[in-house]
Amino acid sequence: MPGPYVVPVHGDAELPKECDVVVIGGGIVGSSTALELAERGLRVALCEKGGIGQEQSSRNWGWVRISMRDPREVPLMAEALRIWDGLDARTGRDTGFRRAGIVFACADEKEFDANDRWRANLEAHQIETRMLTASQFRDLLPGSRLAQAGALYTPADGRAEPQRATPAIAEAARDRGAAILTECAVRGIETAGGAVSGVITERGSIACKAVVLAGGAWSNLFSGRFGIDLPQLKVINSVMRSEPIDGGPEQTIWSKDVAIRKRQDGGYTIASGHDNIVDIVPASFRYAKSFLPALRAEWQSLSFRLGWRFLDELRLSRTWSMDEASPFEYNRVLDPAPSRRLADKALVDLKRDFPVFENVRIAQRWAGCIDVTPDAVPVISAVDSVPGFHIATGFSGHGFGIGPAAGRLMADIVTGGQPVVDPTAFRLSRFSDGSKIELITGF
Repeated sequence: MPGPYVVPVHGDAELPKECDVVVIGGGIVGSSTALELAERGLRVALCEKGGIGQEQSSRNWGWVRISMRDPREVPLMAEALRIWDGLDARTGRDTGFRRAGIVFACADEKEFDANDRWRANLEAHQIETRMLTASQFRDLLPGSRLAQAGALYTPADGRAEPQRATPAIAEAARDRGAAILTECAVRGIETAGGAVSGVITERGSIACKAVVLAGGAWSNLFSGRFGIDLPQLKVINSVMRSEPIDGGPEQTIWSKDVAIRKRQDGGYTIASGHDNIVDIVPASFRYAKSFLPALRAEWQSLSFRLGWRFLDELRLSRTWSMDEASPFEYNRVLDPAPSRRLADKALVDLKRDFPVFENVRIAQRWAGCIDVTPDAVPVISAVDSVPGFHIATGFSGHGFGIGPAAGRLMADIVTGGQPVVDPTAFRLSRFSDGSKIELITGF
């Protein structure tokens, strides 16, 4: 099942022999990190095993939201919104960003009250958000049949085009001098005196003093090869793209049954607002205790599946030599099959709730592989045990919108500058230093 069409980025032909920082992973976080570092005058090589933005960075819903985030992410997302406002001008390319607002429908008074309490997280950031009564909800979305108690509405939230945004950021990094290396898997890191001294790619070695691993769902495998335990599992989310349709809502809308976002071409990205698939794999047992709080909180939204992926990951080598092909070279792009059952249910619910979509035509279906952490908060952190090694991953389905600010924070950490926000909540060591791992439920 082919994924969505992504604006192509042609990789550089020559591998640099030396640079200051190697960024592993050409998704939106890795590309944003590369852009930030290049703008600060560092020599950067961005290495991607497949193509730029081909995995979850192009397969997500395209939401750029601060609403209903974990409170620990809110300061960083406030910075992300500021970055998105100027991203087209900064990159000289179209990312499709616009602030069209996001509506979180509340099914009952309990959910309404919970969303109303959540609004306090935005008070310090002077971002407009408000609760809509059931009547105001109907006025904002005339024609909707959603039977709701009301909604949380954040006009400052936005949307962008996932298939355009990451390529635009990567090309801008190249404009600033970064090397963009596609189909160039990094097999591993080299060290001298315990600190990073370079990386080994399938095309040769690059000497460097710092490495940023922004490998998304691949990060656990890569870091584990070097004795770094990064608790991470994968969740599969299925998405549809419709053909253009007149009269649909401008606002992005979430309800438990369906989530929609208007696209630049006049079509819509459509998905279940609630349901995801979790493949049972060997790592599911390895990290069962760490993920137990998340399972208790989210079990109603997860469909567990035991199938071929268990055997695939069981056979997957977790130790490989640097002079032989790594697992990353045998699977260039994670392209899971979408769930027709979940997608079709979302489509039925969409037509029920919004009659304007009664005759909508589906142009494409795909799925993405979301990398999740036990507390659903990303890791944006130096690795204490390997000086010069850094990780930016585990965005748990929240990475697209926050990606440009995550890149800024990662660049701050790499360069030793004043961090744009306090990075404490994103440290890798929280999973090993005895800290209480807390899942703050919301969306």
